[in-house]
Amino acid sequence: MSPLPSLFLSHGSPMLAVEDSPAGRFLDGLGAQLPRPRAIVVVSAHFMAEAPAIGAAAPPETVHDFGGFPAALYQITYPAPGAPELAAEIASRLEAAGLTPSLRPQHGLDHGVWVPLRRMYPDADLPVVPVSVSPHRDAAWHHALGRALAPLRAQGVLVIGSGGFVHNLGDLDWRHRDAPLAPWSRDFRDWMTGRIATGDTDALLDWARQAPNARHAHPTTEHLMPLFVAMGAGGETPTARHLHDSFELGTLALDAFAFD
Repeated sequence: MSPLPSLFLSHGSPMLAVEDSPAGRFLDGLGAQLPRPRAIVVVSAHFMAEAPAIGAAAPPETVHDFGGFPAALYQITYPAPGAPELAAEIASRLEAAGLTPSLRPQHGLDHGVWVPLRRMYPDADLPVVPVSVSPHRDAAWHHALGRALAPLRAQGVLVIGSGGFVHNLGDLDWRHRDAPLAPWSRDFRDWMTGRIATGDTDALLDWARQAPNARHAHPTTEHLMPLFVAMGAGGETPTARHLHDSFELGTLALDAFAFD
């Protein structure tokens, strides 16, 4: 079996779980385009820890870690099984990479995990292991975390970084879902996509200094760090494929990439 790609997915609003949208329709078809994995590892922007934490629940609960959305969204469950043995293997790999991981036997699936997976794999029959990001660490650290996960791809494990390509909640245009992408957001997005296309890892890892409007696009960094995990999980010199590009609310870029 050829190794699976690693993926970066922008998960947007929790409403992505139920709304008809370009990003939702993209995710609806994505699972069928990939070889069927034996398990899924999701590094989520909404699971944060100082050092890598790995969910080892069997089964993990569905966590509704958001507020102010329609009541029906809080009734959704994603009853995927956990994979404690895979979680332990991940911990061993991260330990060998010097990243001092910990296992969390009761940790559930936040919406950065279950929202995209509900669209990709609606039967919820694949084991899922959530892994944290560390917002106080930089892109190079998260890239190294991804490199430690890369061998899992040859074992039939799908590695996903779930975050947001542009993510500034304070600048969303809530009144105009289909508003054009703001110039500052587009400039950041175009710079990032250009460097990803050419494989300029050095520039990407220095995004906070080099990218235009970097801190406007990401006032906090947790939603971008899964990108660097996915890049690292793609291997030493991965080929990047731009799988999807859409946007919502004037600034929220929902790009997705594969690395292999």
